[in-house]
Amino acid sequence: MSARILPVLAVGLLLAGCGGGSSEEKAESSGGSAVSDTPKAKGPEDTASSDAGGKMIVTYDDATSPEAQNGKKLLQDNTVLEDLADDINQSLKLPRDIPLHGSQCDQANAFWSPSQKTITICYEDADLGEKIFTKAGDKDPVASAIGSEDATFYHETGHMAITLYDLPITGKEEDAADQLAAYILLTPGDNGKADAESLKAITNFARAFQASAAARTELGAADMADVHSLDQQRVYNLQCWIYGSNPDANTDMITDGGLPQERAQGCADEWKQLSHAWSTLLDEHWK
Repeated sequence: MSARILPVLAVGLLLAGCGGGSSEEKAESSGGSAVSDTPKAKGPEDTASSDAGGKMIVTYDDATSPEAQNGKKLLQDNTVLEDLADDINQSLKLPRDIPLHGSQCDQANAFWSPSQKTITICYEDADLGEKIFTKAGDKDPVASAIGSEDATFYHETGHMAITLYDLPITGKEEDAADQLAAYILLTPGDNGKADAESLKAITNFARAFQASAAARTELGAADMADVHSLDQQRVYNLQCWIYGSNPDANTDMITDGGLPQERAQGCADEWKQLSHAWSTLLDEHWK
């Protein structure tokens, strides 16, 4: 994916005149449970201002397991984290430096830590993505995995924004973070169309959840009580926002049987509501 998604989005929003405490996430890509991280009281350093000078800084930690080594190589060889950090640094006012870690986590995962103010992308998540898309028969499974990781990062950026800017949200924060990923990747550029690579990224994000949903044959009380929506629900949400952002270009999502017609009928309105909400919340935080 190109490294200029957010700058284009920010400029487009400004020209158009638009404008809590989070949880550390565990098993983010598989819809697993989250471990609560008690939020600290916010001080002046936690609120972005016009002269905020923080930067997102990339670090690749050591990898020892085969899965982690493969995921690290995938991320490093394609400068995935560097490109994503550049997007943030060019676009958002950060009140402090934010470490972006590539790390071995011993599980496929990604998370934002509100106490440490860090984003972690687990090497195993990239490795699993490559396996998922290889099994699916993708011509370039690495590109598909990178796209899914890009969307995962923007999901974590949603949690970061909610913490750093003390954004008011209603409903599940995990759903709101999925919305931000969709908002960033699907908002049209100056030509009135979403970036093609960004569209592939959010589509592959949904496909990864579809694979996870297919692998889960039984659901229990812990799944129903989880802070994440069920994997299949996240699939339908993402599909709805993709469709709603441009119904004319995405009619195949209904005809191919992926998105139920009953849900699709309201997706354009869902997208408008999502777009309005996040453009309003982030208005004062663009550079």
